[in-house]
Order: sequence, then structure tokens, then C-alpha cells
Amino acid sequence: MNPGMVRRWSRWHRALYRATGGRLGRRFVNADILLLTTTGRKSGAKHTVPLIYLRDEDRVVVVASYAGRPDPPDWYKNLLADPVVEVETPEGKWVGRARTADPDERAVWWPRAVAVYKPYADYQTRTDRVIPIVFIEPVGES
Repeated sequence: MNPGMVRRWSRWHRALYRATGGRLGRRFVNADILLLTTTGRKSGAKHTVPLIYLRDEDRVVVVASYAGRPDPPDWYKNLLADPVVEVETPEGKWVGRARTADPDERAVWWPRAVAVYKPYADYQTRTDRVIPIVFIEPVGES
């Protein structure tokens, strides 16, 4: 999918998710979906994207795959510049702090992510970059 299609799909998915309180759009190919809002590293504007996620107690885990493109997705670049993000699930919204998994953590979580969404394994073969696993831990209510 080209970047323009990704943006259009993301806008549509975000609108459906929000309009239904997550009743529609909360699942994609048997995986849970959240909305992640980051602050643009250049614009300072808020940007929201739907992402597959895994749960780990009170934190969520997302994958910065961008379908195996050479560069990571903009949302990941944004949270590197400002790790304070907003997470929206059907259970509600919360503010979190994001951090990239270290190599040992990634070794544990990568197979879990692939088990939830098998295309991640193919995406990793398409790129020389190590696809990041990102942990988002709650820091308060929004």
C-alpha cells in the first residue's frame, strides 16, 4: 500500500473508531486496535493513527513496522522526539510515555507480535532496519 493509501485508510479507520466508541474498528485481522496520538516533531500538531497492539498488564505494546519500508513510520519518529502520547482504546483514553524496547526485550516481544499479526515477520525481511517494538506505559488520565 502506498503512503497516500495508508493515510486515507488511517483517516477512515480513525473516524470509524471514534464515531462508534471503538465498537467498530477495534479489531483488524483478529488483532486489537488502538488509536495512538503523537505530537508532530516538526509541526507540533497532534497526529492520530490506528495501530495493532498487545497488552502487558497496564502498558500496551505496538510495532513500528510501516510494512517493512526502509524508514520507520512518522508516528515513531514523533514519539522519539516527544515520548508523551495519548492512547485510545474502547475502554477509554489515557496519557502514556513511550519507549523503544531494548534488544533483550525485543527478543521476547517480537515473536509475540508476530503471533498476533503474522505479516510482521515478512515486513522484517523487507528492510535492513530492525523494526522497533514500543512500550507505552500510563502516566495519567487525559
